Amino acid sequence: MQHQEQHRDRHQEQARQQDREQHQEQDHTGDGRRQDRRRGTRSPRRSPHPRHHRESYFIVNEGGDGRVLETSAGRPTARPATAEERESRFRFSRLSREKGQQISEELRTKLALAMTASGTVDQDSDPGIPAGYTYLGQFVDHDLTMDATRIDLGENLPVEELEQGRSPALDLDSVYGLGPGHPGSRAFYERDGRLRTGTALGVPFPADFEPANTDQPGFDLPRAGESAGGTRADRRAPLIPDPRNDENLIVAQTHLAFIRLHNRVHADLKRRGLPPGRLFPEARELVVKHYQWMLRTDFLPRIVDEEIVESVFTEGRRFFEVPAGRPGPFPGMRHGDRPTMPVEFSVAAYRLGHSMIRGAYQWNRVFNGNTGPGGIGTLGLMFRFSGTSGNLSPGPDDLSDLNDPEAGDNLRLPSNWIADFRRLYDFGEAGRSDLTVPAAEFNLTRRIDTVLVDPLATLPTGTFGGRDGGPAPDPIHLNLAFRNLTRAAMVELATGPQLAKEMGLDPLTDEQILTGNGGAPLDGLTDAEREELVAHTPLWFYVLREAEVNPKQPGRLTGVGGNLVAEVFHRAMEGSRHSIVRDRRWRPSLPARRRGTFTMADLLLHAFEGRADLLNPMGDGPIPGSPDGPPAGS
Repeated sequence: MQHQEQHRDRHQEQARQQDREQHQEQDHTGDGRRQDRRRGTRSPRRSPHPRHHRESYFIVNEGGDGRVLETSAGRPTARPATAEERESRFRFSRLSREKGQQISEELRTKLALAMTASGTVDQDSDPGIPAGYTYLGQFVDHDLTMDATRIDLGENLPVEELEQGRSPALDLDSVYGLGPGHPGSRAFYERDGRLRTGTALGVPFPADFEPANTDQPGFDLPRAGESAGGTRADRRAPLIPDPRNDENLIVAQTHLAFIRLHNRVHADLKRRGLPPGRLFPEARELVVKHYQWMLRTDFLPRIVDEEIVESVFTEGRRFFEVPAGRPGPFPGMRHGDRPTMPVEFSVAAYRLGHSMIRGAYQWNRVFNGNTGPGGIGTLGLMFRFSGTSGNLSPGPDDLSDLNDPEAGDNLRLPSNWIADFRRLYDFGEAGRSDLTVPAAEFNLTRRIDTVLVDPLATLPTGTFGGRDGGPAPDPIHLNLAFRNLTRAAMVELATGPQLAKEMGLDPLTDEQILTGNGGAPLDGLTDAEREELVAHTPLWFYVLREAEVNPKQPGRLTGVGGNLVAEVFHRAMEGSRHSIVRDRRWRPSLPARRRGTFTMADLLLHAFEGRADLLNPMGDGPIPGSPDGPPAGS
């Protein structure tokens, strides 16, 4: 028995090592480091193959006992899963009964360039969605795909935790890891069960401006620091369970808000006299359920047709992992089955957020395009001032230094880059008009459609694990749209028209696919390419076109995309350790404007104690005496 357990643990760790590459590529992220159990920090791990040349998906319902789809040096392969992979890999599935026919690489290239063309009309969401929801969506993606078991470093885990950890869930594993009692996660915690925070670094710009010039405890993620050794990139690595949550500044500050929420709830329960042994588990359950409620009632209805969301959460799923006995063309799940992640969701439908990204943000008092002495916060600067993709330091506009793991002076977030959450979320919706900003200072998402902002045509290599100082990849491989379309081809993803037919939904017309409604212009396609695109429309492009031409709620997912996103969220909540889907009588108890509701604005108000100086440490108004035109991000 002992030999079998050692054999199992060794193969589980080997499989998790393989799975790390897929997870960190899942959203073009990853830092390529491992946890050092002795020091509680991260040390470098170099792979002989840059991670942007390899991906891997374990598809549980394909080829009998599951198949592994992967690519190396651009060549897709498929093979039967080994016993160890079936036991330890993150669980993907295929919703469609058939694989899809893929468009040619030449057409993928043309389509990607059309979607990211400079000069394309940049349309705001209407009704306006506050820009913070774009990055809340990215945070949620990392939570859904987080395999908590991959940070345990060979520590034996109960079978229940192993199975839970490799299934999609909405239980904030990306924040909590395996909890304060597990050796692989202790570095994320204080001794009393609170989560650690970091201290933002005081910097000289703007001159004589105290909020920026002084250290600000609690406003950065915890980081490895000088004692970690290794490269400067290793020393600025975030001490959080999922380093993807430090791939850009906005998702990093969102992660920090969830850390603060847990610590606030933990402190509240402690004041009520809860015994120490119950503090952490009860705080976590309370936070997770409020998080799920916020997603179901606030986040999802902003991005998916409200009728679809309401139908799924009141009447149940019709397409994905349908409860046994429910009629329909899709097979029912058995009682006790763990959730899986359909590749149609992961590789296509939930990449909707890429179209919501803006090219620049009115970030805070220092960095905005109106009165800020630092100028507007460009998307490039959001990457630059992160630890996984960036180096937390000023540098050239073209981000060319970010491929060097030794570049950048700062190991912590500069204080002048702390978020002003009032510019990302509408606190007026939560009854706090005193925490609102003028319209010119507020950020909205872009409309969900087939257009991506131009900066996404050239991603920094650190966003997909390529920051190793090696040669730069082919420029088209830095294009986010091309990467999404190529990933779909690698897994032979079902096409949009194909999935619409299988789901019994009205398909888009040829005209809608080719012309859309103010989205990506396809005038440069030949007649043959137009025919090919209509016949085999890539699913990601298809669901964005669905939103673009949505007649009832333009810019919200509907049809194939809307149903797929709503049902995967429902299933992930159903399969989570703590679940508002299973616990139908549960209702929010944390403070909110209206009883029984809980929005992201409510969550932030509780996390930051309802205080303007915590939600916006830089304050308001022009900064007297500040010169114009400093180096980017000074």
